[in-house]
Amino acid sequence: MKITFLVTGKNKDSYLTEGINEYVKRMRKYISFEFREISGVKSTKKYSKEEIKQREGEALLKQIPANGYMVLLDERGKQMNSENFAGWLKKSMVQSTQHLIFVVGGAYGFSETVYKAASAKLSLSSMTFSHQVIRLMFMEQLYRAFTIIHGEPYHHGEKQ
Repeated sequence: MKITFLVTGKNKDSYLTEGINEYVKRMRKYISFEFREISGVKSTKKYSKEEIKQREGEALLKQIPANGYMVLLDERGKQMNSENFAGWLKKSMVQSTQHLIFVVGGAYGFSETVYKAASAKLSLSSMTFSHQVIRLMFMEQLYRAFTIIHGEPYHHGEKQ
């Protein structure tokens, strides 16, 4: 199985980029993993929020392969604790999911077209986070899930 974490827009904060890069490096110990940024809409002042979501959605959907299982990180998604998320991931691997793609939209979220194309939706919290910060938070949870699957001590607060 391959996992891709697909995000809309470039990250502007170096501290977030450093953290994400660290978790990308850690993830590759467990699985074929790719972190990919796609461009957001430039000149957002000339487009409505809906037009921005539509344009970004079209760009996102071009990145989803035919064998891809697309999971949107979205406030309307299912919430799981870390152990349940690890179990869900493990089940996905056992069920021969070829390519799992987690997606973060731009500042305005996803278009209806993207929602309809999604295989699942996952919420990390009932709180709202910026589309920049959620990247690092999800990378940590994804890494945590793999340490749980492999019975490693990270999940219990011990240093790796």
